[in-house]
Amino acid sequence: MQFGIFSVGDVTPDPTNGRTPSEHERIKAIVAIALKAEEVGLDVFATGEHHNPPFVPSSPTTMLGYIAARTEKLILSTATTLITTNDPVKIAEDYAMLQHLADGRVDLMMGRGNTGPVYPWFGQDIREGINLAKENYALLRRLWREDVVNWEGKFRTPLQGFTSTPRPLDDVPPFVWHGSIRSPEIAEQAAFYGDGFFHNNIFWPADHTRRMVQLYRRRYAHYGHGRPEEAIVGLGGQVFMRKNSQDAVREFRPYFDNAPVYGHGPSLEDFTEQTPLTVGSPQQVIERTLSFRETVGDYQRQLFLMDHAGLPLKTVLEQLDILGEEVVPVLRKEFAIGRPADVPDAPTHASLRSVQEVSAA
Repeated sequence: MQFGIFSVGDVTPDPTNGRTPSEHERIKAIVAIALKAEEVGLDVFATGEHHNPPFVPSSPTTMLGYIAARTEKLILSTATTLITTNDPVKIAEDYAMLQHLADGRVDLMMGRGNTGPVYPWFGQDIREGINLAKENYALLRRLWREDVVNWEGKFRTPLQGFTSTPRPLDDVPPFVWHGSIRSPEIAEQAAFYGDGFFHNNIFWPADHTRRMVQLYRRRYAHYGHGRPEEAIVGLGGQVFMRKNSQDAVREFRPYFDNAPVYGHGPSLEDFTEQTPLTVGSPQQVIERTLSFRETVGDYQRQLFLMDHAGLPLKTVLEQLDILGEEVVPVLRKEFAIGRPADVPDAPTHASLRSVQEVSAA
C-alpha cells in the first residue's frame, strides 16, 4: 500500500501572527515538503492544479520535474490534473516528458477542479464539465497508446495523422487515477477504463465515500477488469498531530477556524466527527486511518493533506517527521494483516511494464 501527501498550494495568512508568505516562499516550501516526504520514507507526493489566487500550483509538471531531479524514489503525481480545461494534447506531451525525466516515477489524477471561473478562462463552458472530462480523456488515452491519431470531437479541432511526442516511456502510459468527491459519472469513467478511482473524502462523511467506492468497484467488475475487490482505490485525508491530543487540538484550532475552505463554518469537533480530519495523537491518527478499510475495503493509496490553512513550513515538516517515523510504519504493518493475496498493489511504471512484457510474449 502506498502512503503519501498532497498539497493544494494555498497561500493563506497564518492566523496566529497574521503573516502571509509570498508566492515565492510558498512554492519553495512545497518543494521542501516534497523532499521531506522522500526523506521520511513516504511513497507519493502529489500537487494540485489551480489557476487562481490564493493558490500557486498553476504548472504541476514544472514543479514535479524540479522535484524529480532532486529525488530518487518518490512517486510524483497530481492531486488534480484539469482534464476539462487543459488540452489533452498538451497533457499527453507534458506528462510523457515528465515520465522520461523522472524515469517513470509518475502518475496523475484526472479531475474537474472546484473553481467554476476557470472554465471561461480557458475557453470552456462549466455546464459541459462532465462531457469535457469524458471526451478529453478518451482522446488522451488514444494519444498515449496510438502512434498516429485521427480524431474528431465536439470540444477541440480535429486531429489528422497526429503523433504526440515524446512517446510514453517504454511505451507505457502513466497510470491514471480519476479523482472525484461527488460525481458518479467519474467513478463510472474510471471503472470503464479499468483505471484507479481516488475519492478525496476530506469533506465528506464515511457513508458517502462508501457509496462512491462501491459504485466504482461494481462497475469495474461489470466491465470485465476483475473482481470488485481488485479495483484500484485511493483515499484522501487530513491530519494534525502532537504527542498529546489536547496540544494538537489547541495548536490546530486557529488554523482550522480560519481555513479558506471550511473556516468560519462547522466547529472543529463537528468536522472531525463527520469527516476523516483527525486532530490528535499519532495513535489516534493510526486508529482513524485503519478504520477507512472498514468503509471501502482494502485499498491501494492513502494521501494526507498537511500543509494548508497557513500552517508554517516548520510545523509541516514536524508533522511529516511524525507521519514518517510513528504513523506510516504502523499503518503499513496493520494494513498488511489480513489483506487478501489477490488484492493488487497500486500500479507503478515497473509493474505496468512487466504486464505489458508478459502480454507481448
